[in-house]
Amino acid sequence: MNAILGLAVTMVMVFGGYMLAGGKLDIILHSLPFEMMMIGGAATGAFLASNDFGTVKHTGGDVAAAFTGPKWKKTDYQDILLLMHELLHILKQNPVDIEPHIEAPNESAIFTKYPRILKDHEAIEMICDTIRSMIMNFDNVHQVEELLDKHLESLLEEKLHGSHALQQMADALPALGIVAAVLGVIKTMASIDKPPEVLGGMIGGALVGTFLGVFLAYGVVGPFAARVKTIRSEEHLFYSMIGQVLVSSLHKNPVNICVEVARRQAPARVRPTFDEVEQAVRGLKQAA
Repeated sequence: MNAILGLAVTMVMVFGGYMLAGGKLDIILHSLPFEMMMIGGAATGAFLASNDFGTVKHTGGDVAAAFTGPKWKKTDYQDILLLMHELLHILKQNPVDIEPHIEAPNESAIFTKYPRILKDHEAIEMICDTIRSMIMNFDNVHQVEELLDKHLESLLEEKLHGSHALQQMADALPALGIVAAVLGVIKTMASIDKPPEVLGGMIGGALVGTFLGVFLAYGVVGPFAARVKTIRSEEHLFYSMIGQVLVSSLHKNPVNICVEVARRQAPARVRPTFDEVEQAVRGLKQAA
């Protein structure tokens, strides 16, 4: 919603201010399709040339996320805490009992309680691989922390590929706008024998290219790149919480302390309260 509102405000303020100052949209509307074809087409071509198919597809999802917002909601943050509580409770009681759950999470009575989390490959892989290492007596806390940190860094870098690609496009758009403007000047110079009023319109049309390149860079693509980075960075905290729970468990903390440490890592706007988590945990115990 914010992305749509921001885009609408930008358009209204820029073009509204231009018209209130006495500017006419005719010359912009006349040149816009051709300038957009040159600038937008060149930007798209450069984007495709500099990125593989996976990044291109990922960026498309990032642009959609800029409108829909972060993937994980408040209920998901509470669910991951409950899931980790159940898994660690079993792990501390009898490590053998946890093996069927981490070897076949799709068939696990615990994992299947949380279908949104179960669908996320990165989350399930991190949980199962780390618990599997803990069962194998891979209990060097610092080494596990280092492995998790590297895994999280790699995951974040991958999630930010789309943001970086969009920012590169934004950085290139002003220069591509100049290219379009130069082509317009070339066209104008080829018609130097035309009357001044005709030449004025042609020069104005050429300058639309410079305007459009800068406007798209700083008014559209750049803000979207920043929005995507913010969203993906917030979503990354979900995976960081998983790491916090597991590391805290390796430090031999009680399960409820492990969960509380992770709860405080959740983004403030979607962080479940201590009481909400406590009541949900009691509900799990009663159901058991």
